[in-house]
Amino acid sequence: MYSTDLRTDQEKKSADPQVLDDAKLWDTFQSRIDNGDVIEAKDDMPEKYRQTLIRQISQHAHSEIVGQLPEGNWVTRAPTLKRKLILLAKIQDEAGHGLYLYSAAETLGRSRDDMVADLLSGKAKYSTIFNYPTPTWADIGTIGWLVDGAAVTNQIPLCRCSYGPYARAMVRVCKEESFHQRQGYEIVTVLAQGTLAQKALAQDSLNRFWWPSLMMFGPSDSASTHSSQNMKWKIKRHSNDELRQRFVDATVPQAEFLGLSIPDADMRWNEERGSYDHGEINWDEFWAVIKDGGICGKDRIRARRAAAKDGQWVRAAAHAYAQKQETKERVA
Repeated sequence: MYSTDLRTDQEKKSADPQVLDDAKLWDTFQSRIDNGDVIEAKDDMPEKYRQTLIRQISQHAHSEIVGQLPEGNWVTRAPTLKRKLILLAKIQDEAGHGLYLYSAAETLGRSRDDMVADLLSGKAKYSTIFNYPTPTWADIGTIGWLVDGAAVTNQIPLCRCSYGPYARAMVRVCKEESFHQRQGYEIVTVLAQGTLAQKALAQDSLNRFWWPSLMMFGPSDSASTHSSQNMKWKIKRHSNDELRQRFVDATVPQAEFLGLSIPDADMRWNEERGSYDHGEINWDEFWAVIKDGGICGKDRIRARRAAAKDGQWVRAAAHAYAQKQETKERVA
């Protein structure tokens, strides 16, 4: 039940089960959480807490890496040189986010190679939103506006996550994601205020990405198997449905300003709640995309496997160079 940051699998297997099941240790850890303490890598922690963080942080890292693919598809086709450069910079940011997050997960004793292997094998999951296609330039704007907007809504509370390395990594990630959201909204604004054909592109993209963006917050609270415990441990600060509602309330006025229509016949302002009511999400689609990868899932994993294979010589060269430098230092 308890582990330190870099215990080996063998050490965990040989641990005393009576110690691991000691309820007093659970109580001590929960007291620290309740007092607002920040948990660091070398602190004792329940094994379930450690595994939960590894799962969440690694999936977050995978999402940043896979999230480059739909946008990378448009680098050579962006309408102007300026748009190309901005898109390249954004993709570079997302690669950096993945590296920050893999590093945070490594502090919990899981190697980056193992996490990447889980992604390439299909064992590990990533955000379902990246398994939807991006057939038009408007989708690049909508991804920034909606997808990064949903990410910011979900991730800002993570800056106060109880696990220190994750919380600190999220500070920079959220700053950059906020910029990505504004950049995407600017693209959609230009299209919405352009010709009728350009506005139609923006509306079509909104129609396709609205519901998948709401799905990004995860299953409804009643169907979520992790939220309750994660909130008790202060890994999360708000429930899935609460964060989803925040996103809806912030985004609907933005769409209205652009003259675009939210594709939800049940969307209406609820004066009593001071919030928008919205229609029911197609949860069958949500679970199907998680299970089968949706439209682009196989393509995304195939692309990542190809990148891993094509980049093997770079990793081998870097390893050989590191060994050479280590030998030189030892001799000196």
